[in-house]
Order: sequence, then structure tokens, then C-alpha cells
Amino acid sequence: MASPLGKAVEFLRDFGLFDVILPFLLVFTITYAVLEKTRVLGTIKVHGSDDIIPNKNLNSMVSFVVALLVVATANIVRAINESLPNIILLLVASLSFLLLIGIFLKDAMDFPKDHPGWNFAFIIIMFIAVILIFLNSIYISLAGQDVSVLEYGIDWTIKNWSGTIFGSIIVLIVIVISILFITKGTDSKKEGR
Repeated sequence: MASPLGKAVEFLRDFGLFDVILPFLLVFTITYAVLEKTRVLGTIKVHGSDDIIPNKNLNSMVSFVVALLVVATANIVRAINESLPNIILLLVASLSFLLLIGIFLKDAMDFPKDHPGWNFAFIIIMFIAVILIFLNSIYISLAGQDVSVLEYGIDWTIKNWSGTIFGSIIVLIVIVISILFITKGTDSKKEGR
């Protein structure tokens, strides 16, 4: 038997909280914040003062329209609802990793300064993971079936692995790495000049 709290979540799901209200609020808030920060839609001068502020009326109206358009598109709402929990899981994994680092280092906040290479590697790994999460949550219709873009890309790669495209890409990568390695300049400070 479901608990009362579980029934409440089911009621909110049936009411449309997760498919309409929360995606609307998320998109509205992010769009409004970006428009306020960038001041793309202009600024206004406050009467009796030299303060210049963003045009809040235009920013809120554009944010409202964008959020409504997003909610009206079922594919975008589906992508938001599938990707955000996975991104939160990635955030929890990152926080857990930082907690583990904090156990072994005297000051975990010095990790980016003390280990810039590792820090950059973790940033790249997280960036790739976020891209993969979003590619897995965006669906295309092929032969009457919904397939995620990531799944389609993996299937295409497996089928065409031995083709000339991948051979050319591998040769190009080897050439670029070779050129970068050969033309890599030496630091004049290290040589003592």
C-alpha cells in the first residue's frame, strides 16, 4: 500500500506539477536571470537618480513567453524531466568526491590551486557527462520508435566503426597531436634565457 506522502506525490504528478508548473518556473527563472544580467533588452534610467537598471517589464514578458513555449513543447519538457535528476546525481557524486578529498587534504579548497591538471581533468569529465546526459534525454523518432540521440549515435558508431570515416578521423587526430607535439614551444624561463 502506498504511503500518504507517495499518494500526495502521485496527486501532484497527475495535477501537472512536474510536467507544467516546475519546468515553467525553471525556464522562466533562468531566462529572466540571464536577461537581467546581460541587459540584452535594454535598460531604463530611474527617475531622480543616476541609476540605470535592466528593463524588467520586457525581461519578464520575454521570459514568460519563452517559458510558456517550452512547456507547450512536450519533447523539451521530457528532456528537462529526464536530464535534471541525472545532473543532480552527478552533482551529488561530485560533492561526495570533494568530501573524500577533504578527508585526505588539509584544505580541500586548495585543490584547484595545488592540482590544476587534475582539476581541469575533472571539469572536462563533468562537462562530457553533462553533454551525454542531455544527449540521452533528447529523443528522435526512427521507424515509429523513440530513440535517444546518444543511443542512435552509439549504434551508428558501432555499425560504421570499420569504415573510412573513422580511419580518416584517427589519422587526422594522430597528425594534429604530432604537429602539436613537434611545434610545442619551450618556455624561455625554464631554459634560463
